[in-house]
Amino acid sequence: MKIAVVGGGSTYTPELVDGFARLGSMVSELVLIDPAGDRLDVVGAFSARIFQHYGHPGKVTWTTDLDAGVTDADAAVIQLRVGGQAARISDETFPLDCGCVGQETTGAGGLGKALRTVPVVLDVAERIRARARPGAWIVDFTNPVGIVTRALLDAGHRAVGLCNVAIGFQRRFARMLGVDPAAVVLDHVGLNHLTWERAAYVDGVDRLPYLIENHLAELAEEVDLDPGILTTLGNVPSYYLSYFYAHDRHVRDAAGAPTRGQRVAEIEATLLEMYRDPALDEKPALLGERGGAYYSEAAVGLIAALYGHDPDGVHSVNIRNDGVLPFLHDRAVIEVSAHAGKDGPAPLPVTPLAPDLAGLVAHVSGYEELALDAALHGGRQRVYRALLAHPLIGQHDYAEALTDKLLAAGAQHLAWAR
Repeated sequence: MKIAVVGGGSTYTPELVDGFARLGSMVSELVLIDPAGDRLDVVGAFSARIFQHYGHPGKVTWTTDLDAGVTDADAAVIQLRVGGQAARISDETFPLDCGCVGQETTGAGGLGKALRTVPVVLDVAERIRARARPGAWIVDFTNPVGIVTRALLDAGHRAVGLCNVAIGFQRRFARMLGVDPAAVVLDHVGLNHLTWERAAYVDGVDRLPYLIENHLAELAEEVDLDPGILTTLGNVPSYYLSYFYAHDRHVRDAAGAPTRGQRVAEIEATLLEMYRDPALDEKPALLGERGGAYYSEAAVGLIAALYGHDPDGVHSVNIRNDGVLPFLHDRAVIEVSAHAGKDGPAPLPVTPLAPDLAGLVAHVSGYEELALDAALHGGRQRVYRALLAHPLIGQHDYAEALTDKLLAAGAQHLAWAR
């Protein structure tokens, strides 16, 4: 298989490459594509050394030419960050002036990212469709994953969204239970960055009640929530739910503090220097601080399954609702556990959501539909309406002020996107 990675110049790409080098025996060529040629040369050469380190027979190539890179690809991974870390830092800061959380996928920051990202991803996807092999899958890891995946599906692309939250929980739960990660099957449900682990099955037995009872403090710390929330819900929320369940605390904590984007920018600069070392042929420990733990394993496993190599595996994917959650439109995109094969992902059975979970999912799903409309068609009114619909904003004064700030912050990145 030839696999194209769009956004392959990212400092995080060696994590993905490491996964393919260790687990991707089906890969004959991994081509990294990125417009930033200087950085791509560094990341590409290091990635080739990783393949050599593991003795993988496939080759790693890299190019700044998107059309050439995706030609004859069997699958494409899209991992873009339109505007770079500067745009991320903006997303994390401008909402704070209005007393709203600053985070690159949640709330107003996530909308800003969607507005500049969706048009670019759709353009990339069209070029993939024109030049890749017939039936090639697009695996989207570009945030906000739920909104971007719906844009791809609405445009008729053979696409599935991928997130690393569920595989992270699977690994943590397996460690706590002393079992192999593959033995843990999660009842993982919701929307991208709005999910809950409602069960953790091992040999058909739900071990989540045991985990909550015996590892409550550790789990609560990992998701940055009061332990009482976990015991009340009877499940383990994604750490992104902390922005909903503890919104005002996050706003207070962020005041005057460095953003996550600033920290990542520092890490990236150091990583690039490390990657330039011709003796380095293994991913450095510092890469673990970059974020996206287990992304490589999730991506390799999903792509293998989509091409018929792992029919029994369970993957956390973003797909059409199609009746899985009856209170949402069929065309909505949800995140659930699924098997995957050549015909695409097939969700595992999902029992009804509790009223509080269903209500929040419906609210955010409505916002995501309006956010996609704003990203596709533009206009101040569409942006304002999406912000007004978001449960973390939802007031006229906030939505009005944030619309102006969002459009002003985004304008400086539009030229880059074009």
